[in-house]
Amino acid sequence: MIGGELDRMAMAVLQPGFEGTEPPAWLRRALAEGLGGVILFARNITRNVARDVTRNAAPDAVGDADAVGGTAALVAELRRERPDVVVAVDEEGGAVTRLEAATGSSWPGNMALGVAGDESLTRRVARQIGRMVAAAGITLDYAPVVDVNADPRNPVIGVRSFGSDPEEVGRHGVAWIEGLQSAGVAACAKHFPGHGDTVTDSHLALPAVRASREVIERRDLPPFRAAIAAGVRAVMCGHLLVPAVDELPATLSRAVLTDLLREELGFDGLAVTDAIEMRAVAALHEPGEIAVRALAAGADAICVGVSSARGESVYALRDAITRAVREGRLAEERLAEAAGRVRDLAAWYDAQAEARAAAARDADEGLGLAAATAALRATPAEQTAPPLTKAPLVVHLTARPSQAVGRATPLKLGQAIEEILPGTVTAEVHDDGRLPDLSETARPLVIAVHDAVRHAWMRRLLDDALRARPDAVVVETGVPGPPAGRLYLATHGNSTASARAAARRLTGAV
Repeated sequence: MIGGELDRMAMAVLQPGFEGTEPPAWLRRALAEGLGGVILFARNITRNVARDVTRNAAPDAVGDADAVGGTAALVAELRRERPDVVVAVDEEGGAVTRLEAATGSSWPGNMALGVAGDESLTRRVARQIGRMVAAAGITLDYAPVVDVNADPRNPVIGVRSFGSDPEEVGRHGVAWIEGLQSAGVAACAKHFPGHGDTVTDSHLALPAVRASREVIERRDLPPFRAAIAAGVRAVMCGHLLVPAVDELPATLSRAVLTDLLREELGFDGLAVTDAIEMRAVAALHEPGEIAVRALAAGADAICVGVSSARGESVYALRDAITRAVREGRLAEERLAEAAGRVRDLAAWYDAQAEARAAAARDADEGLGLAAATAALRATPAEQTAPPLTKAPLVVHLTARPSQAVGRATPLKLGQAIEEILPGTVTAEVHDDGRLPDLSETARPLVIAVHDAVRHAWMRRLLDDALRARPDAVVVETGVPGPPAGRLYLATHGNSTASARAAARRLTGAV
């Protein structure tokens, strides 16, 4: 093959991120030279743009309209360089949002939807997320998470999962995919073959799923089978070691990406890697080698969250891929197949213009709050009066967010309560902090925790607080643990919608 054509194929399979809110010069050049995809993060999202831009992007927009309008302008710049570029984003709802990173998601995440238990509600929420993503001009949403949350200590999945039951995860995963894709945006089921039974964050190290092949077949694979049967357009592999399938990490494993995903499960859409700078794989090989091995294993698109300031790292990946083809380490036919699947996804998106136009007219106002309210669970369930009738002290026991969550800043519970009860006082305590003075018994006390089941320091401080104030209300915004306090309220997520739903439940505001 002529060198220029080979270079373009190698560029076609890359999906790099970049810095800034405008396309840098290197990115414009790369798009003109065949770059197939781009991934957006919170660092690329602008706000405070002209309202007419927002209106043009999405009539009656829901979500953060300023951010959607600013993103639409950015994506339009990308498409001026390459109309069929695949623009991707992580927009899961709940804790993981990019378009609403400045305000927190307007919609509850997966676990809240799973607890609410209404697949039609899940479908409606996903359609509205799709409506927002479509208004920004984005092709591919790296969602939903269809991992089965088998271990409550999991540091990176947790409330991003629909739950711990494979059938339930599969049902809601299908509803989410149907809702999103009905809005003309491609969905991506992740993290294949299942990240739920891990206690290691793959951003930091290589997790291992030590279950038997039988358990994996029964527990982890059914949601992916259901997603594929529902027509999901993409699947993201996890940076996981699954010894029952292969001794290589899933990202680099032909046994996982070709034998299992393609041949056994019958998936013929786009297989994309998780970000290759994550330490789970970055500790094993240089970026170019990861890209080559992933493509040889069966991946079609290489996600690269961080690129060098002038794009040298992207061109180095291109050169590593073309060199591997010339050396016979990567079959040219395999690279051509991968580039073809990227083009196929772009063509699918182009064919969905009418679906996006219909979704733009389909506002579902109030849905986020209604869905978050449906996910609330209180112990004890019966109450004759709201627990808060005057402004409380709200103590947030806060762990530092995972890299998957990134910069998202959802409305905190204390802020949501203050919207209803002015004068509410808030305090935030981290793992190296101390509780504030809790002796003022005239002011109600609310203690907000997130995944206390995973953090010994959080459980210790919660116990100390309850010894001092047994009348306290406890709100868990992550994976619930044993009930505690006078009232224990589980939101099953920490979106802005969930905070407002909890505040209304605690104050009786309806």
